[in-house]
Amino acid sequence: MKFGKEFVSQMVPEWQEAYMDYNSLKLLLKDILCFRQCNKVTTPMASTPEGSSLKRRVSLYRAFSGLTSRHRGSPKKKEDEEILVSEEGPEGQWQTMFLMSSDEGGDIEVVFFKRLDEEFNKVNNFYKKKVGEVVDEAEELSRQMDALIALRLKVENPLVELGGTDVIHRGSNGVSSQSTVHPTSGRRPGGPQMDVIPEVEMSNEGEMEDEERGSKESKTSDQKGNGSTVDIKGFEPASLEILDHVKINVTPESPVSTVKGILKSSKPDLSFSKKELRKAEGQMTEAFNEFYQKLRLIKSYCFLNQLAFSKIMKKYDKISSRNASKAYLNMVDNSYLGSCDEVSYIVHELKAYHESKFQSIPCQKFCLMIHLLPSQVTRIMERVEATFIKHFTNGNRREGMKTLRPKARREKHRSTFFLGLFSGVSIALVVAIIVLIHARNILRSEGRGQYMENIFPLYSLFGFMVLHMLMFSANIYYWRRYRVNYPFIFGFQQGAELGYRQFFLLSSGLAILALAGVLSNLDMEMDPSTKSFRALTELVPLGLVTVVLLIMFCPFNIIYRSSRFFLLQCIFHCLCAPLYKVSLPDFFLADQLTSQVQAFRSLEFYVCYYGWGDFKKRSHNCLDSRVYRSFYFIVAIIPYWIRSLQCLRRLIEEKDGMQGLNGLKYFSTILAVAMRTSFDLKKGMTWKILAITSSAVATIVSTYWDIVIDWGLLRRNSRNPWLRDKLLISNKSVYFIAMVLNVILRLAWMQSVLGIKEVPFVHRTALVAIVACLEIIRRGIWNFFRLENEHLNNVGKFRAFKSVPLPFNYDCDESKSR
Repeated sequence: MKFGKEFVSQMVPEWQEAYMDYNSLKLLLKDILCFRQCNKVTTPMASTPEGSSLKRRVSLYRAFSGLTSRHRGSPKKKEDEEILVSEEGPEGQWQTMFLMSSDEGGDIEVVFFKRLDEEFNKVNNFYKKKVGEVVDEAEELSRQMDALIALRLKVENPLVELGGTDVIHRGSNGVSSQSTVHPTSGRRPGGPQMDVIPEVEMSNEGEMEDEERGSKESKTSDQKGNGSTVDIKGFEPASLEILDHVKINVTPESPVSTVKGILKSSKPDLSFSKKELRKAEGQMTEAFNEFYQKLRLIKSYCFLNQLAFSKIMKKYDKISSRNASKAYLNMVDNSYLGSCDEVSYIVHELKAYHESKFQSIPCQKFCLMIHLLPSQVTRIMERVEATFIKHFTNGNRREGMKTLRPKARREKHRSTFFLGLFSGVSIALVVAIIVLIHARNILRSEGRGQYMENIFPLYSLFGFMVLHMLMFSANIYYWRRYRVNYPFIFGFQQGAELGYRQFFLLSSGLAILALAGVLSNLDMEMDPSTKSFRALTELVPLGLVTVVLLIMFCPFNIIYRSSRFFLLQCIFHCLCAPLYKVSLPDFFLADQLTSQVQAFRSLEFYVCYYGWGDFKKRSHNCLDSRVYRSFYFIVAIIPYWIRSLQCLRRLIEEKDGMQGLNGLKYFSTILAVAMRTSFDLKKGMTWKILAITSSAVATIVSTYWDIVIDWGLLRRNSRNPWLRDKLLISNKSVYFIAMVLNVILRLAWMQSVLGIKEVPFVHRTALVAIVACLEIIRRGIWNFFRLENEHLNNVGKFRAFKSVPLPFNYDCDESKSR
């Protein structure tokens, strides 16, 4: 893979506009090359051997400059310089003066260096801004850690009074003894949870070594004193006065906390309970983890851009036969972007390097590599690592780094094998069902109607689920192809998110179970002796639902447990709306549920069919039951009701009027669904008019919201007429096709109000299932463009990290004093 493609693949997606525009600079170099070739311009180099054409094999005999050498090229006289680079203006903008502009074609090279300076200043300013942000965040995290350590001391030692720093108190025998809490970490050294091991591998920071030496000195004096007063040295205990100036931040994360937040709006005082301490530690762990990921991305951003400037200048030297890269890259080294330590780490193993976060060059080209790291960011990273390992993993460096640097999920050959196997078996089962239907002439048999009324709705549930999973698998594939950062948008745990192969594997496995069940239930004739069907085969659909539910709630670490629990958590948040704070995964899942109305009705039919129907004779009286017909309304309205409540919660919290309009949109859909359902059950011209009117209004509003708000399209004055300024797909016709399909598939409700109940060879229940499948397909199309628009919004705001609430809030006076 060429560097340009590798460079793009390693970009932080939300920062892609802040990176150096490598391709545009390459185009300028191509213009220079074309001009030189057309006009046969040559520029002799001072040290070029006769007949040299800069072939690759010549570089094999070049003198080795050393791994850590920062001197590029050989010394050059001032009169031979091609460029002068200087820092100008109050903002420190770098500007390059091309001294050979009088040469033939020099005006093109002037344009190149002007564009190069623009790109460098853009990168340098962005990097400076991000480093300033992380420095400020580091200071805030330090203050939060001071409060956390003080809280630990107070929780573990309730007798210690606020306003003092003394952690030595009298024992029962009147002799002073050391506090059972470590004064710097706030942990109990002898407790069951934290077993401090001084010999554990820690960061090579001087402060850490001083604390370890101090700990050893205190232990030595303790042994020599034989129970006498302990003289603690090597550290300064955390001051408990901090607790007088902080209050705990309570974010309503559960129904109980939401109700409490409504009843009491002010921030509560610290209660010094262990529950409060555990919650604060959990929030700080998440904050440190997110902050560390930010540091890693900033470090990667700096390194990739430095490498890109080096690459583009080497290309310029090669094309122009000049030696301008030395002066320009020296400027890069001296700038804010390149101010880095000489000490760096070397990647020895190609495999380890290729799997690292900062991969940027094809592994087949390099065996060793120097990774220059910005000193300020590196020091903060080392301090974050040391603090996290010490205070949150009890000095266990392996566990701490596993949390801070989670490994990406590896694609296993076993998954690929089973994916192919399950897909093949699914196709074979579909072919077997088609052949069996044709051989037995089932479409014209007497039991066809009975089968379609009773068995088909049971298996259609699995068809809806499999189709939705296949659509989501396709969504993930195209999100990855077009570099939509869906794990960040959904808030998936790094390294634990499922890929399109995993979703396709699950859908094909579920399809095998459902198709095998269909094959076992294709009997159209009852047993003449019992005048009923076999009970075992008739219970197969119920058994499949039971298996799916057991897998979903299985507590063991099998079948992607973290993803299953994440889904269950989002479902629970949807059911408890608006008592939970609404996040993107919650309302995105609720939107998916609005396209599965027929699946919820199938679940209702399961309860009625196996609870009150005679499944052995394939008969039921569900439609005659008033309770069933009432729930037929309710289950269709529930998903839209959930979304409207979520919009209400966001309207109250965010004070965003658009959320109120969005809630009204879902309320109009609720009315339309209720009117159509009433027309299906009761008929009559009045219900038909109400159904058509309400459905038309809901369709117009929902279609406009989908295309204009959710997708961000139909912008008349955008750079792409009637689309939007930024597009991930280069073929613009895809967007117009998607808009047309969205409108057409939105009109699927017309099948019910126009009285189209059955077409030749298609039963009524099959027609209902087809309409439901069309809605699922529409939702799959909507998913891609909805997340594309969300991703582009993040790109426009350079938003690559989620905001993590911190546990403590300092008083205003304290904040100002600091």
